[in-house]
Amino acid sequence: MTKYIVVSGGVISGIGKGVIASSTGALLKTLGLRVTAIKIDPYLNIDAGLMSPLDHGEVFVLNDGGEVDLDLGNYERFLDVELSRINNITTGKIYSEVIEKERRGDYLGKTVQVVPHITDAIQNWVERVAAMSIDDSGEQPDVCIIELGGTVGDIESAPFVEAMRQFQFRVGHDNFCLIHVSLVPVVGSVGEQKTKPTQMSIRDLRGAGLTPDLIACRSSKPLDEGVRSKISMFCHVAPEQVLAVHDVASVYHVPILMKENGALDFFRKRLNLDTIKIPEDRRKAGEALWQDWSKLAVSQERLYETVKIALVGKYTDLHDSYISVYKALEHASLACNRKLEIKWIEASDLEEEVLKSNPIKFHESWQNLCSADGILVPGGFGSRGVEGMILAAKWARENKIPYLGICLGMQIAVIEFARHVCNMTEANSAELDPDTKVPVVVYMPEISKTHLGGTMRLGIRPTVFQPGTEQSVVRKLYGNADSVNERHRHRYEVNPEHVKTFEAKGLKFIGRDDTGERMEIVEMDDHPFFVGSQYHPEYLTRPLKPHPLFRGLILASSGQLNL
Repeated sequence: MTKYIVVSGGVISGIGKGVIASSTGALLKTLGLRVTAIKIDPYLNIDAGLMSPLDHGEVFVLNDGGEVDLDLGNYERFLDVELSRINNITTGKIYSEVIEKERRGDYLGKTVQVVPHITDAIQNWVERVAAMSIDDSGEQPDVCIIELGGTVGDIESAPFVEAMRQFQFRVGHDNFCLIHVSLVPVVGSVGEQKTKPTQMSIRDLRGAGLTPDLIACRSSKPLDEGVRSKISMFCHVAPEQVLAVHDVASVYHVPILMKENGALDFFRKRLNLDTIKIPEDRRKAGEALWQDWSKLAVSQERLYETVKIALVGKYTDLHDSYISVYKALEHASLACNRKLEIKWIEASDLEEEVLKSNPIKFHESWQNLCSADGILVPGGFGSRGVEGMILAAKWARENKIPYLGICLGMQIAVIEFARHVCNMTEANSAELDPDTKVPVVVYMPEISKTHLGGTMRLGIRPTVFQPGTEQSVVRKLYGNADSVNERHRHRYEVNPEHVKTFEAKGLKFIGRDDTGERMEIVEMDDHPFFVGSQYHPEYLTRPLKPHPLFRGLILASSGQLNL
């Protein structure tokens, strides 16, 4: 039977439950176990697709087109698995399912209530996901990690907490384990660690009917032994059940820290993991994974040569808006033996209007752009900051600075090229100016104009390299493949009517969709690295397997690109 590990949080949100959950899964994978993951989000939205990146962070896209919480990106990267939209449970999804059943008459006239109908729907959903295979074997996962979003005690998360209380009895004590992540703040001039917030959080958890098996204590510094003993005493757990998780150099150190603190040994005993039959090949693969992971964590500390990347975006005030882009750059930098330095540039700060309103910000932004080794323009929606992005692409093109444009970033490169190389001075996107006379980027005909949620071109789709592109830098980075499968999230595309004009001037569309009509990859002649992709390569990066496009950008930016 599948083992379940629930990760809850207390005191504050954003405490690191996602990293703890992902690290727990990574640790269990080193034993050779198959691990899947579920993220529970208590908000009423059906999915994360329409949420502002500045409000909730990045929207992560899965193979099946699911628009989900960014924590599922953490799971995929740490566990090296490909999840689906049902791995993200929201209040909106659960209530929609229950109300639909009620309208069909499935409840046979009963009064539909939070308990048992909502809580049963949650438990049934969890069991459905846990039964789904995550690899080609078709076998059920050995372990399912469940991250309970929000904070214990929140009104909106109460049905999910109650569902987990019931679930522990449905699956049995030996198959259910609870990690509670809490904050141990450091206060005062002497840096005293305070345990009261954790005590109160555990009290709320116990009041809801759940008892923690592990208390993961987040703190800015290692937990004092006296503090550990105090938490053990007042929270009614053994000292070995208090897991100290202090701030470390990178998230890649967290699984190592957890193992050093005895977490893996605890899981083996608590869940009887040694009774699970693991084939020898998977066991050896797990051991190799641990060695590679340990090397990755250590290598980051020993990097001295720096590569500086300017990230020119629309949502740079919240770095989580671009967390997958950041991770993709980090993975590629580690693979290229470079220490990553990102210059976060708000695109609108590059525009002329800011020179008058805030000249210091304007000059700082341009200084960061001009001093960068490479430039990346990520995806986004709306017109704000677009002219600044176009200026960044122009700087990269004219000064031979490596450039990678993703989704909107590719369209920006096309608009800039049209205006300044092809003399199409009024070129624009129909998204930015619906009345533009020269629409080089147009609305895709099959996309709904009345409904926004889930109506974009979403999910994994093939990109076919065109004949005669054998010498393309991008194609070489992909290992001279004939085609690649990548994840998409867009409503607009390059206008195919202008493609011949662009290609005649040196902007080549080397990758297209399987019909040959939709532009997917653009690459510029006579430039060290000027690349755009309509798809989002950041969604498929892995710590030990960086994405080819990001690897290409880092190689070019550090002077190592030699294909």
